[in-house]
Amino acid sequence: MSTPPSSRLPIDPATHVPSIQSFGELSQFLRSAMADEESLQLAEGMAGLSVSIESVLAQLKTAPEPVAVAAPLMDLMTILREHRTLVISLTPTWRGLYEYAAYLTALNNFRVLIGQWLLPVNQQGPSAMPSPAAISLEDFELIAWRTLGEGMLLIDMYEQVCGQEEGQSASAALDEPRVRRARRWWERLRG
Repeated sequence: MSTPPSSRLPIDPATHVPSIQSFGELSQFLRSAMADEESLQLAEGMAGLSVSIESVLAQLKTAPEPVAVAAPLMDLMTILREHRTLVISLTPTWRGLYEYAAYLTALNNFRVLIGQWLLPVNQQGPSAMPSPAAISLEDFELIAWRTLGEGMLLIDMYEQVCGQEEGQSASAALDEPRVRRARRWWERLRG
């Protein structure tokens, strides 16, 4: 019998702190932890983002020609636009969360940053590409982790809200017999 997927992050045995060390691990976690359809779609979109981010990071780490960095950045920009469309189409339960606006802002800021990196450094012609020095590996990685972190927080808060709603409906069903017993007890007391 298989165990159900865990909605919690793996715990590092040395530090006893939840840990994900790469965008690939994040992608795998997101695919395995979601239960409801919208959460699954959002997680798959974030997994696609993490794959594209890994591609850009691989290009930045090897310090290639500017043209080689531009193609993965353009692909990432396209995936960000598609993911943003998915986020905007989420149900009102999602949009009512504070984290929803924060994630949407993070996505927009990431898109703007990529757009700035893709702008020609010098305005000498439309074919000019950004230089690798214009794109800081640390900055890119920081913004990428922040954006995906905002998305994970949104999913976590949504699951908590859904869990509370399920808990409240279950407790209401359990409380009805208690209410009847309390009324009977009260009637017996009143004589």
